[in-house]
Amino acid sequence: MSAPSRRTVLRGLALAAAATAVPFSATQASAERAAWTPPLRQMRGMWIASVLNINWPSKPGLTVDEQKAEYLAWLDLAEQRKLNSIFLQIRPTADAFWPSPYEPWSQYITGTQGQDPGYDPLGFAVEETHKRGLSLHAWFNPYRVSMQADPNKLHPDHPGRKNPTWILPFGGKLYYNPGMPEVRKFCQDAMMHAIENYDLDGLHFDDYFYPTNSTAFNDAEAFAKYGAGFPDLAAWRRNNVDLMVQEMQQRVLASKPEIAWGISPSGIWRNKGTDPLGSDTNGGQSYDNLHADTRGWVKKGWLDYIAPQLYWYIGQPPADYAKLVPWWSDVADGTGTLLWIGQAAYKAGDPAQAPQWQDPKELSKHLTLNQSHPQITGDIWFSAGDVRADRLTSITTAVADHYQRPALSPVLPRLASGRRPHRAVVAQARTTSGGVEVKVVATGPQEPFQFAVFRFDSRPSAEQFENAANLVAVLPGDRHITWTDPEGKRGQYYYALAVDRANRVSRPSNGHRVIF
Repeated sequence: MSAPSRRTVLRGLALAAAATAVPFSATQASAERAAWTPPLRQMRGMWIASVLNINWPSKPGLTVDEQKAEYLAWLDLAEQRKLNSIFLQIRPTADAFWPSPYEPWSQYITGTQGQDPGYDPLGFAVEETHKRGLSLHAWFNPYRVSMQADPNKLHPDHPGRKNPTWILPFGGKLYYNPGMPEVRKFCQDAMMHAIENYDLDGLHFDDYFYPTNSTAFNDAEAFAKYGAGFPDLAAWRRNNVDLMVQEMQQRVLASKPEIAWGISPSGIWRNKGTDPLGSDTNGGQSYDNLHADTRGWVKKGWLDYIAPQLYWYIGQPPADYAKLVPWWSDVADGTGTLLWIGQAAYKAGDPAQAPQWQDPKELSKHLTLNQSHPQITGDIWFSAGDVRADRLTSITTAVADHYQRPALSPVLPRLASGRRPHRAVVAQARTTSGGVEVKVVATGPQEPFQFAVFRFDSRPSAEQFENAANLVAVLPGDRHITWTDPEGKRGQYYYALAVDRANRVSRPSNGHRVIF
């Protein structure tokens, strides 16, 4: 974590940038980077989208082996980009990437909704992701039923076919009606089945609630039945979404309290011109357009984290990234809700986008600006395909500038005081032709999720384990693991921390000095 004096300097730079409403100069960016200490904990995630076969599987009907190979390649990419978390879309359209008793197999696996793919994609993804020491967050779309509007094209056993009053057409798609209590409970049950039956690290919603600009969304019948006591349709709809969010929190806490529960909403809650509490922007408002009170969820403590999609460049007139970052930081400050930023990897280098997105360093500048706000503890990149494409080297530039050191995932504040894992043991540290070979051994009854390996030139103080400059590797957990540090030298000291699934760390291991 940065020293207080440095943080004061960084805040001053951020305020100056916001006041002048211009992008950071290269001089400012260099000054901030020089003053910045890499974080020991940082969310580094990417979204892998399945809807319309955006990312995985790349097309319907691939063989099981082809699908598995594609997923493993996404994990290779995450490791290459020094990420630590995957956000995998497993319920894109009221369907499932696992054998669900609630909804049919997704059409994006085989090409036919309801067709068994011959293996368990989610089970495979969980196992392989954890083998790499990466976290897997299950990404759900809560209400979307279909990307087309004909109910007769749904699988005959689809809940929308069996309960036609549950679904409504809008904008060429089908949606579950959020205003029906039985629908809300059903959607929760369908999602919780995956959470309760798989070793997942998080439950994640995207930004789709009520359809955008849904004045023509025909839920008048449900409003007449359930809307008594609300001043208008919009207030009732917001309450419906609030109930979904609040109840999901309660169900996660009751069932799997050590996983993360969060939402990645559209980036503008309300504009200041509409509400004095809003941001200095002029764009689509989630509170009004989607009936999603995103600011309220944070202030009421209903989420473990929020990851607003700030898909604008620094200085963009309707919605300036440099104005939204401090606004969201202020919203999250002191709430216990972690703040991660959704980054628009898909815009960088796209020739159809504004000239600012043709700057290879635009995304890196976003992460530099984030450093001025200690409330921000990481980023999630959309989407995996764009992280791979790396147009104009925009992604590798951001990685080189900001992901130089490994990083552990953040600990949820509500779990920080939980039982720490058992200490690890550094059983060996010896020179080889490739560097220093380090062997780490688990000591407790439970296998750690990860090992964090530290290297020092002399015996360290306790504070030095908080400095990511000393962290040389985050390794997948096992009873024992051997790893070679290519930069290690004789005379140095190696220590390891065991890391559990909640990202809590053990006390440091014994120190092992390299003497031969």
